[in-house]
Amino acid sequence: MKFLNNLKKIDWVLVGALAMLSAMSLSVLAPYDSSFFSKQIIWYAAGFAIIIFGSQLNWRWLLKWPVFKYGFYVLSVFLLLVSNIQSHVIRGSRSWISLGFLQFEPAEFAKLGLIFLLASFFTSKYLAAWRSKYLFSSLGLALVPALLTAIHPDLGSSIIIMSIWVGFILVGGVNKKRFFIGLLVFVVAAVLVWSFFLKEYQRERLVAFLSPQSDPLGINYNVIQAKTAIGSAGFWGKGYGQGTQTQFHFLPEAQTDFIFAAFSEEWGVFGDIVMLLTFLVIFYKLMDIGLRAGSNSFKFLVFGGSVVLLVQVVINIGSNVGLVPVTGITLPFVSYGGSSILTIAILIGIIQHIKLESSR
Repeated sequence: MKFLNNLKKIDWVLVGALAMLSAMSLSVLAPYDSSFFSKQIIWYAAGFAIIIFGSQLNWRWLLKWPVFKYGFYVLSVFLLLVSNIQSHVIRGSRSWISLGFLQFEPAEFAKLGLIFLLASFFTSKYLAAWRSKYLFSSLGLALVPALLTAIHPDLGSSIIIMSIWVGFILVGGVNKKRFFIGLLVFVVAAVLVWSFFLKEYQRERLVAFLSPQSDPLGINYNVIQAKTAIGSAGFWGKGYGQGTQTQFHFLPEAQTDFIFAAFSEEWGVFGDIVMLLTFLVIFYKLMDIGLRAGSNSFKFLVFGGSVVLLVQVVINIGSNVGLVPVTGITLPFVSYGGSSILTIAILIGIIQHIKLESSR
């Protein structure tokens, strides 16, 4: 009975947005492979189950349990190592672990592991987070999974992992001197990543970003097709199943990396506005829940989850319209992919639990 009472208190704004955006995204998956539809339905069903189950777990107790907060992080790092040494390569990257019937991205779970560990770390060191030893300790915790994902190579996940650390640092309070030191460290790290970790095609993508009209049939082909799909849609779009760039497969990876362009072509500016407003509502609710959370550890968990969602939305949509380089980041709730859906579902389940506890 207590479970049912708590279930009624769950903020269905987040869950409703999840269902609405997922239903919209399915319309552009079918032309590529009908199996996408059934697989995605399974992932969403699993996601809903995780949200409901996760909202009932005692996360305060779990985060105080060292085996959980350290074990999840260590396990995620171990899985990243396994994916780096396995021989199975998918689309030029070792970002997936294949179990035959199932493939998953350990980088997605590394985001969770880092959020759990840094939430505990910054809660205990909240007033001293900007001291050098704690600053570099937390940086080290983030660099381990970030570098392992960069080796895959998976630049997008590396950026998100480092964004989680930056988000925690900013929430913990900004020390101007050390902030500029951090920027210097970032520049040095960027140079090292460019020189030793990025593959040639990744360097080409970054260079192509600065020259968007060059090599239209090569490295810039994807972005040009995405811009064409978005720009030709008009206000109301071309209608379901009528997007030429999507239906005739000119737009690559329409179910994942360029899902926003595929959606925009068929639903137009009106659909884009609805989608963006929905994301704004989600972020507003997340911030509200975070500010009302009863403990610093819960605040950090909510803000950590918010950073993941925000950065993924900005990178995916930004890359579709040519504002940021293409890094292969999925659009939360919308893109096809089980690992991403389950990770976001876990984060929302945690945030729903925090919402429930704060309202008692």
